[in-house]
Parts: sequence; structure tokens; C-alpha cells
Amino acid sequence: MKTHISVVTGGLGYVGQSLAYALQSRGIEPVLVDHRQVPNQVGAVSVMRGDVGDRKLWHDIFQHHHVDVVYHCAGLIVVPESVTQPLPYFVHNVVAGINMLNALVELGPEVPIIFSSSSAVYGNPDTVPINETAATMPMSPYGITKRQFEEVLSSYGAAYGTKWVALRYFNVSGTVGGVREYHQPETHLLPRIADAIRRQQDPLVYGHDYPTPDGTAIRDYIHMADLTEAHILSWYYLQRGGASRPFNVGSGQGHSVLEVIRGFERVLGTAIPISFTDRRPGDPPILVASIEDASSVLGFRPIHSQTVDVMVRDVWQHI
Repeated sequence: MKTHISVVTGGLGYVGQSLAYALQSRGIEPVLVDHRQVPNQVGAVSVMRGDVGDRKLWHDIFQHHHVDVVYHCAGLIVVPESVTQPLPYFVHNVVAGINMLNALVELGPEVPIIFSSSSAVYGNPDTVPINETAATMPMSPYGITKRQFEEVLSSYGAAYGTKWVALRYFNVSGTVGGVREYHQPETHLLPRIADAIRRQQDPLVYGHDYPTPDGTAIRDYIHMADLTEAHILSWYYLQRGGASRPFNVGSGQGHSVLEVIRGFERVLGTAIPISFTDRRPGDPPILVASIEDASSVLGFRPIHSQTVDVMVRDVWQHI
């Protein structure tokens, strides 16, 4: 008899492993798909090594399991790198995903897909907070790949009946089940600051001439516990017959880079000297989510994301 599972692509990543832990906590069996040789921080979870675009891998999964949902978290994520090296971003974030969809259309056309999209699809928005009807004008190849795959999902939905939700992540941090961020290179703000402090170095701030109150970029930070909850709520939403569409997932409030550093100062009880350098390519000044749709339609409540200090404390404890 086939077991019911939830497949998590990019399953050995920060989001993938955190989601696996959250699923296990609800008695849902995850199977992680990943080609990387990186540590598994979750424990008793099945890992299938391979590329998400490999039809044989999907055939093996469907041969042994009944797949309830695919959480598609795989992909490359470094915005500045995508500017200088766009090719692998289009290969991994778009082409591999299309190959996965082709396999699913053949093997499991009824399986819904929850896609890890990004606020990078919006580029430099005209108004904030940003709602899902805002124009998508990404500033980087990374953001373009996320927008393109959303368009692919929409086309597959119209042609083949594929059900999907695209979760447009804002800035994710914090810890679920002890799963820590581990990126090479690390580009996310909170772990970069924590690592610099651990090394007794000044945290490096990219850009101090943005059109913001303190000159540093403003972002919406969402705790990983809230992000994983949004994934599971999206699956429930599609199970209830919800229409395929994107949703913003953030806290609904913004913090500048300097405000985040002040959060570290509060948590650690000490002043933190900083250094400034030029802006990174592809970074807009302000990204803050409107989460009205996620709240009213999915029942999403970012209860862990109300203060940046909670995320700072998590990152510091697990760096």
C-alpha cells in the first residue's frame, strides 16, 4: 500500500528542512528531494538525491508513494550573483522546474504545487505596502526567474489543470526545530550580522544613500515559523478548492538595516560598530508586504514576526 507524502524540493535547504520539521510536527510525512551534499538537520526524514527536473526521480517517487502536494522550494537565490551569472539561474529556477511540471502532468496531474516565489518579482514598487496586484517589474535575473515560473504555473494550470499557489516570500529569518540558515555564500542580513559579530568584525551594510529615513534599505522580515505555516495553509486552501494564485508572505511591516542592527544591540546589550559599502546590484530601496489577502483568504497570521528581536535572538542562538 502506498504511503501518503508531501514532497519538498530543495528539501535540504533552509526553507526545505524547516518545512519538513513543521510537516512532521503535524504528523505529515515529508520526502525531501535535493542534489546537494549538505547536512540534514531534521533527523528521521526520507531524502531522495537527485535533480528536480529528472523524470526518473519523479517516477520512483510516484511508484512508491501517493503524493499529496509538492512544495517546490528548489532554486538558486543569490540576487547579486544572478546579475553577473544569469545562466544557472534560468537553468535551475525555470528549466528544471518546467521539466518537473512535465513529469507531474504525466504522473500526477492532480497534485497541487506550492511554489517558493519572491518579493523580488516586484522590483522597485511604486507604492508600499505592496499587494499582489502590483506590477511585477523585477530588477534582477533572480526576480525574473521567479516571475517566469509563476507564469509557467499559470499556463500549465490553464492547459492541464495544475493547481498551484505562489508564495512571494519577503525576508525570511528565525528558526524552526533548530534548523539554521546555511548558505554559501551567506547573503541574508541577520546571519551575516551575527557571523560578523562572532568574528569580532564590523557588520557590512550595503548602501547608505537609499531614499529612506536613515539611508539604508527597508525590508519586511518574516519568521520561518510563520513562513512554514503559510505553506501548509496554502495546501489546505487548494484542498478546499481555492483558485490558483500568488500570495505575499511577510509581516506587513518594514525595518531598515540599521533598525535590525539596533535589534542586535538590544538582544546582546552592547553597541555594534558598522561599516558601509556600495549598494548591491538588484536591490530596491523598500520592500514591505501587504498581507491582507493571505490573512483573509488563507487565514495567515504572522504571530512570530511582530518584532525583529525574536528573529535576532533565534539567529544569534543558532549561528
